[in-house]
Amino acid sequence: MNEPIRDRLASVRRRLHRHPEPAWREFLTTARLVEEIRAIGVDELAIGPDAYDSADRMAVPDADLDPWLERARDRGADAELLDRMAGGNTGAVAVLDRGDGPAIGLRVDVDGLFIGESTEPDHDPVDEGFRSEIDGTMHACGHDAHMTWGLAVLEAIAESDFAGRLVVFFQPAEETGGGGRPMAESRFADDLDYLLAAHVGLDHPTGEVVAGIEKPLAMAHLDATIEGTSAHAGKAPNEGDNAMQAMGAAIVNAYGIARHADGMTRVNVGKAEAGTASNVIAERAHMEAEVRGETTELMEFMKRRFERTVRGAATMHGCRATVDVVSECPRADSDPELQALVAGVAEGVDGIETVLPAADFGASEDATFLMERVQEDGGLATYLIVGTDHPTSHHTPTFDVDERSLRHGVDVLVGAIRDLERRHPVPQADAPEDAHPGLE
Repeated sequence: MNEPIRDRLASVRRRLHRHPEPAWREFLTTARLVEEIRAIGVDELAIGPDAYDSADRMAVPDADLDPWLERARDRGADAELLDRMAGGNTGAVAVLDRGDGPAIGLRVDVDGLFIGESTEPDHDPVDEGFRSEIDGTMHACGHDAHMTWGLAVLEAIAESDFAGRLVVFFQPAEETGGGGRPMAESRFADDLDYLLAAHVGLDHPTGEVVAGIEKPLAMAHLDATIEGTSAHAGKAPNEGDNAMQAMGAAIVNAYGIARHADGMTRVNVGKAEAGTASNVIAERAHMEAEVRGETTELMEFMKRRFERTVRGAATMHGCRATVDVVSECPRADSDPELQALVAGVAEGVDGIETVLPAADFGASEDATFLMERVQEDGGLATYLIVGTDHPTSHHTPTFDVDERSLRHGVDVLVGAIRDLERRHPVPQADAPEDAHPGLE
């Protein structure tokens, strides 16, 4: 019999940390999660395309999947599981169905980032021998800790006298905003009374818990392509339609999109490429951008304005433009009733010194798809933060977590699930009216 996960939290996290896999490539990660879940014993386990409709995925790469699949195979991942995950259908959903009681969802994310992990000896994963073994890829946002929480919570509830249904979403592709929607639209999100989502750190120190985030930004990732006409830059530049020049105008004008009076908006062009040689008028340009808004409506406003700006710049220079939505996620706020419950639980957890009822998030998260789904169906949701001392910011080569926060996260989440079981149904306050019914 395996040693309980709650007695080996650090080793589980470190094993996952060694093999980070980016969005829709989490083949070995999913296989190892399934190995642990099967050892726990659950009432239902859905893997990859059995956990969601593959057509609902967003930001699925056109190529580069097979090398990651073969890497997982070389590292001993179960061949039958890999066959089921072919095409990038990664992730899993585990269900405990234990009779009458509340239906509670827990969402944890599983993907890594295209960031090369530090090799400096004072970086703890180097010093203690669990640095990423995949060059150029790293768990630089704490998803290794999140997965460990998910497994340990699942185990603790499975071994308890819990009455109700617990659904744990081991969600792929959070970093690209691609995995939340398929999980939210799956049958596993049906009729959930409560949803808990959790993140480690985010500039909150070890011993601090935020019971629920507020004001996450709605977000859309956008790809824009501009097609022009090539020509010789010296002999006949007038015969060309310069896609690079059009792209330059589009970028400048995108940053000039007016801010909105109703709330915060953001735009950024993070990647741009064009042209083939210095003496050729560029016939094609491509950019990757994002827009964000304090509300879903404000994000949609920015998305429309960005597309109009790119098309206008292309037309001005005799070119054509297409703008595609790669992925997006809505805004969804934590419910105060559930925040209050989580805060009460956290105050009684050993090692937690500070509990904040709420905090502004200021970033984006596709867990909001699940939150919105549960809230629209009449349930409650919260996205909580378990603090950790991280030496540098998230998404950096030297990011790491204080492993004391592993126990803190498990205790808060298990305590919240058991408290929801005891107190169900948790009374709900009247929902506020939509402050922004539509923006043009």
